[in-house]
Amino acid sequence: MELKQLRKQSPDQLKSHLQDLQKEQFSLRMQAATGQLTKTHETRRVRREIARVNGLIGGKQ
Repeated sequence: MELKQLRKQSPDQLKSHLQDLQKEQFSLRMQAATGQLTKTHETRRVRREIARVNGLIGGKQ
């Protein structure tokens, strides 16, 4: 999701999006551990988006 879209969301929506990202990150880690991960760049994308959302949550509080 783009940063402009994330900035428009409320803190509750951001927390919900953060939970979704953390579930996705867990799934990607499990795929990597079992050797089933084909798109290795996805882990980096999810990790960075989690950092963006955490920064926005901290800024809105």
